[in-house]
This record gives sequence, C-alpha cells and structure tokens, in this order.
Amino acid sequence: QVQLVESGGGLVQPGGSLRLSCAASGSIFSSYTMDWYRQAPGKRREFVSRITSGGSTNYADSVKGRFTISRDNAKNTVYLQMNSLKPEDTAVYYCNTLGAWGKGTLVTVSS
Repeated sequence: QVQLVESGGGLVQPGGSLRLSCAASGSIFSSYTMDWYRQAPGKRREFVSRITSGGSTNYADSVKGRFTISRDNAKNTVYLQMNSLKPEDTAVYYCNTLGAWGKGTLVTVSS
C-alpha cells in the first residue's frame, strides 16, 4: 500500500503563505492521481485540490485562485502552495491517493 507523509504546516498570519508537501512511497508515483483534503475542528473532511498523472488540476471553490497544486515525479512529492490564507483555512491537511491517507499536517491561520 502507498504510504504518504505530509509536512509544511504551521502557524501563519492572515494573508500569509505556506507550502505543504506530501511525500509518497511507490515506484509508480507518476501514475497516481493525488488529492489534498482538509478537516477543520468540528467539521467533516473536505476536498481541497486534485492533480492527475497528466497534470490536470482542479480546486474547491473556496480555495480557487489562492491555492496551487503541483507535483514533482522525480521526488515522489505533491505540493500545495497556499497564498492569501484566511482564518477559515485553519485545518489539518491530508493527502490521499489510491485509498491511502497520511497523518496530516496542521495549518493554523491566526493573528
């Protein structure tokens, strides 16, 4: 089974930026569709962004224009660049592929 490890979370002020990373095991990473999800306190886990093996992307309306997903197949890593962060972006961020989930990384947006 694929193993996923997220990193890059932290505390940032509103309007700031963070870049999350998700490192994946597996020799065929380049063929995986990779998703980012998030779960805010007391809320259900929600979809954030997706990148396919061909590089096509899509985003939740709440992050469109602020977040950018990308991948580096040589490093088996997917990234989520988050700009213009808002307090409502506070959540644990998870990556997902092929039914596997990482443990998540906490993003806190607060002044």
